[in-house]
Amino acid sequence: MLRIITANVNGLRSAAKKGFIEWLQTTHADLICLQEIKAQSADLSPELLNPSNYQGVFQFAQKKGYSGTGIYSKHTPDEIQIGFGEFEFDQEGRYTALRFGKLWIISAYFPSGSSSPDRQEAKWRFLKVFLPHLQALKNAGMDVLLCGDMNIAHQEVDLKNWQGNLKNSGFLPEERAWLTHLFSQVGFCDVYRALEPGATQTCYTWWSQRGQAYNNNVGWRIDYQIATPAIAQLAKKATVYKDTRFSDHAPLIVDYDYSLGK
Repeated sequence: MLRIITANVNGLRSAAKKGFIEWLQTTHADLICLQEIKAQSADLSPELLNPSNYQGVFQFAQKKGYSGTGIYSKHTPDEIQIGFGEFEFDQEGRYTALRFGKLWIISAYFPSGSSSPDRQEAKWRFLKVFLPHLQALKNAGMDVLLCGDMNIAHQEVDLKNWQGNLKNSGFLPEERAWLTHLFSQVGFCDVYRALEPGATQTCYTWWSQRGQAYNNNVGWRIDYQIATPAIAQLAKKATVYKDTRFSDHAPLIVDYDYSLGK
């Protein structure tokens, strides 16, 4: 069994102070995909760079205290890819990937467009260049497991107040159509939704820090594990972990009937 966790930590040092590293040791996860690390290598202690039993690989943003992705792995990869060859977004630390045989496991942090029109334009640019990258991996015969904070809720069941967010970044029709195209035309699978087709309020992975969003479960499902069919069909169980809050996001845990030795 292969256990994969994806978690937007909203600052790795902050999450660690809330027990994130100790919790990881209890999960028996094989790999943990991290987003929004908000640190440079020099900022992280040895425990955060390479927790017990795990090797850490990261892409740090050039801007301090911003973005960043990484993967903790119990297994030694055949290949490491830092960035996906797009300067604008590689500068922001949005892509870390490990290859095990023919399987790429990717930790990605999609831009948020909610802060300004300029950031929404950056998000459109990211979606435009990232889709061909995913298509190329799949067309090359690779299995792909894309984990991360996509900053897009796909369907109405994926957020509490969908009617009030139809014109807001994260639920814009064009963003949702991008995911629909990825699933229906490119052939990727939304692993959580395939396992939990009827889940509504239990599916949320992010809550605004404004008001009482978390206490009232006014959430969004914007953290995903998205896979090519051969991997997706091996997914057995998906869980959103909410017993402890490490971040404004909750970790998404998926178990796959798969061995990295394949």
